[in-house]
Amino acid sequence: MQYSVKIRASAQSRKSCWVIGWYEDLEFSETAKDLDQATQGQLKKLIRRGDFKGKAGETLVLHDLTGASTERCMLLGLGKRSNLTADVYLKVVAGLTAASKQLPVTRMAISVDAMNLCDRDDAWLATKLVEGFADATYEYLAMKGKPKAKDGPTLSTVELIASKDRSKQLKQGITLGSALAVGKKTAKDLSNAPGNVCTPTYLADQAKTLAKGYERLTTTVLDEKQMAKLGMGAFLSVSKGSTEPGKMVIIQYKGAKPSVKPHVLVGKGITFDTGGISLKPGASMWEMIYDMCGAATVFGTLQTIAEIGPNMNVIGVLAAAENMPAGNASKPGDIVTTMSGQTVEILNTDAEGRLVLCDALTYIDKFNPETVVDVATLTGACIIALGSQASAIFANDDGVADALLAAGESTRDRAWRLPIWEAYQSQINSAFADMQNIGGREAGSITAACFLARFAKKYKWAHMDIAGTSFKWAGTKKGATGRPVALLTEYLLQQGR
Repeated sequence: MQYSVKIRASAQSRKSCWVIGWYEDLEFSETAKDLDQATQGQLKKLIRRGDFKGKAGETLVLHDLTGASTERCMLLGLGKRSNLTADVYLKVVAGLTAASKQLPVTRMAISVDAMNLCDRDDAWLATKLVEGFADATYEYLAMKGKPKAKDGPTLSTVELIASKDRSKQLKQGITLGSALAVGKKTAKDLSNAPGNVCTPTYLADQAKTLAKGYERLTTTVLDEKQMAKLGMGAFLSVSKGSTEPGKMVIIQYKGAKPSVKPHVLVGKGITFDTGGISLKPGASMWEMIYDMCGAATVFGTLQTIAEIGPNMNVIGVLAAAENMPAGNASKPGDIVTTMSGQTVEILNTDAEGRLVLCDALTYIDKFNPETVVDVATLTGACIIALGSQASAIFANDDGVADALLAAGESTRDRAWRLPIWEAYQSQINSAFADMQNIGGREAGSITAACFLARFAKKYKWAHMDIAGTSFKWAGTKKGATGRPVALLTEYLLQQGR
């Protein structure tokens, strides 16, 4: 999709659509007045009939208005003028993008003269518009046997019609929104790919290909022999039951001098999780292709950062493995030694994400990070606690936690902080090892975070549990959401300023 800002409405093709925003008071904007005049009052007559109320997200498509330069004009409800907040605007965008999918048009001109948000600037307005179109039009078609036949023309060009004084921020928003659209699409594509395609080796190969496309990106990959030499016994205890070898993938964005400390993102990349010997129920096991959404999110965020090109250093680490039952797989009761030297009693092989992450969190200390954020579909308990609305945040540093929460509020890719008080640590103490990998029924998400916290004491760290937000599992609408690429991108950009 191509996006641009036009200072005035240019001549429209017959296969285009002009979008005009309206508030519930139905007061005419300058663009609406111009259109009404050009159509000799037809617009005013149609409004008076009462078919359109101006509710947020409401749309009405008018055809063949005499005197109009387009064959279609869409009225777009903005709600109450005094209440066009960020949340209301997202409803407006959802209504617009849903309606646009039903129109056989290649070009759309959107007048933003009436769109003045109460709590956000024009850059945010444009960013969310681009993101909205990208999300609404996304489809995962790589596994379809035949290309989907197009029913007719599809939207390819969107113009924002605005006054000159608003054009700079709108263009900035389009730039950020376009970069997010690229990164979120990649994250969704990786997440939606089936387990027989998206293996740890596939993820590593995709990361190498990504680095070839951006001058500031480099990718290195650690194989199992290298991880064994480093003492990553926890990671290897997960991957050893599979014929697919585990990989530790390191993607580096070098946008500043080497002396500038990097911000590090670590993603859980379990490309398929059977639960291992602690086998999951078969009915919903297919959902475990999404157990690598943390790695996919980190991958997509690094691509978004590379698209934007900020002057900072960012490192993304993908801890990629497949968790399978086999004769040589880890067994409940096994004790392994992590890269940090701490030992772990594996009471449940289905609590494997924290085992690959703990060695990754130890490994990244070599980069002397400014901050570290790990991202993982770690616990089902997180879904029970927060549902699909908010990701969970746990942190050993208030500044990092607050910055992530603020980024979530800004982008509306929201998160909520949960505690990792010392009182919870006793739940993962082991009689035979330094710790055990589960903490019982109580506070499952918290005890998982407490486990990770034991490996992140040397730096400012936060853990994000995205089990409820990273994918949807309902019928034909199932699929990855691309969250929290927007949150992480905003967080990083704020750190770099």
